[in-house]
Amino acid sequence: MSLHTELVVAEYHRKIKEAFEVFDHEANNTVDVRIKAGAFLPGLSSGVSREIGTIIRSLGCCPSEGELHDLIAEVEEEEPTGYIRYEKFLPVMTEVLLERRYRPIPEDTLLRAFEVLDSSKRGFLTREELIKYMTEEGEPFSQEEMEEMLSAAVDPESNSIHYKDYIAMMVVDES
Repeated sequence: MSLHTELVVAEYHRKIKEAFEVFDHEANNTVDVRIKAGAFLPGLSSGVSREIGTIIRSLGCCPSEGELHDLIAEVEEEEPTGYIRYEKFLPVMTEVLLERRYRPIPEDTLLRAFEVLDSSKRGFLTREELIKYMTEEGEPFSQEEMEEMLSAAVDPESNSIHYKDYIAMMVVDES
């Protein structure tokens, strides 16, 4: 391994540890991924996708829910305990970062996608239009995901999503 690669890996390890520790509430190198009381998400449990998903996304990765589920299955214990152990998470996440998997979608691609949905070229979608597209097309958003997106995307004054502004807010800085 070259010195440059060693430095990159060391920096990834630091970032992974820092992100993991935010959700290691017991300070025992584990993150709880059990379903939280009252959580509702058909298919994937919110406990699973929520905290581990947040950790992974904070590291600049943007996996789909299916990819996230596969990644969690890779780091869970042989006999699932409801916890992800840091020792298992670190090497898998380091490999993900080194391979640059789950890269965010480029800004121009996001813009083109919104423009396809905005057939009248207004520069915005209504709240209702966005809900329809995100819950009825492709990989549908859960109620929780939809509420989270709407809270960030919708302009409260116009009750619409000015997608160029929203994209600018969403784009991950790769530097």
